[in-house]
Amino acid sequence: VLLQKGVIMKNELDGKLILSVYEKIIQHGEDHEDGKLYEGICAFSDIDGYTVYLKGSGVLLRFGFHNTYHLDYQHEKNKEDFLKKVLYIAEQEL
Repeated sequence: VLLQKGVIMKNELDGKLILSVYEKIIQHGEDHEDGKLYEGICAFSDIDGYTVYLKGSGVLLRFGFHNTYHLDYQHEKNKEDFLKKVLYIAEQEL
């Protein structure tokens, strides 16, 4: 993931980064109705653990088989805010 002066470049996310952020939220987040909440992002998984989810800023990221992910959002601004939060968590040394 390349972050250049606050601009998220193409290939915005990869599986390793998504799983790293998921683990940080699960380990350091506070209990939330859906899972664990940290820095405005909620992390949870389905019952079998094969699909993980990150949710916040009006965006739902679904990450599953074959390192594929899907972002559900209504407005580009929501996506930008969400990705900034995800990258901020990724860069933290916890």
